Amino acid sequence: MTTLKKLNVDEVADAIETDAGQALPGLREALSEAKAGKVRRVHTSAQVEARRRGRPAGSLAAVTKEPVKICLDPDVLAALRATGDGWQTRVNDLLRAGLLLAGRLG
Repeated sequence: MTTLKKLNVDEVADAIETDAGQALPGLREALSEAKAGKVRRVHTSAQVEARRRGRPAGSLAAVTKEPVKICLDPDVLAALRATGDGWQTRVNDLLRAGLLLAGRLG
């Protein structure tokens, strides 16, 4: 890290862009962040290729939810969506609480 403190961002960026044969957007900002000690996780090309879309294996809950289509009044749907991300999970929780109160779930 001590060698990065002496880094001349413009010289290094110019050398990289000359080698690449084109301007690289964000390069100077990334080099400045590295110089300031703000480092991010680096991935090798093999790690990127090995990564798959979706959730990692074994991360799914034992009980999965079943997708359904339900018709709701527009004002009800708008109010639910207005609560932000996770509104569908909150709907599930509300239905579960109501069914428990009614004695329909054990």
